[in-house]
Amino acid sequence: MDLVAYLSDWGYWGLFIASFIAGSAFPFCSEAVLAILLAAGFDANLSLLFATIGNFLGGTTCYYIGRLGKLEWIDKYLHIKSDKLERAMKFVQKGPGGLMAFLSFLPAGGTVIVVALGYMRANLWITNISMLVGKFLRYYCIVKGVQFFM
Repeated sequence: MDLVAYLSDWGYWGLFIASFIAGSAFPFCSEAVLAILLAAGFDANLSLLFATIGNFLGGTTCYYIGRLGKLEWIDKYLHIKSDKLERAMKFVQKGPGGLMAFLSFLPAGGTVIVVALGYMRANLWITNISMLVGKFLRYYCIVKGVQFFM
């Protein structure tokens, strides 16, 4: 049995776990679990809540790993090389600091941005609020998209 189907069988908690994994540095398709649950008749608002919180906490984990400042750990556990982290830090420095965490919902580079913000010790509250809003809007669009096609 594949992981998406397995986590879908767990309902909201499976969605939470799938979203946490996807929000961390490990690639995973939490959108598929969300779509399966919505198609199965699960409540859209509860699904949105579980997906957003799971993904946010996964991103927060990456922020704190970056904040620890151990390049060896970032490379070993998050598989982010120092040159990629440096590029992300230069990108973040061009923007409004912690507000750049809004972009954490991006599949390619979102995690690196959050790790860079942690490494740079960006304001925790601004980073967390921005990240939460970005991740909420991402899942909100997915929920609305799935509802449109159902």
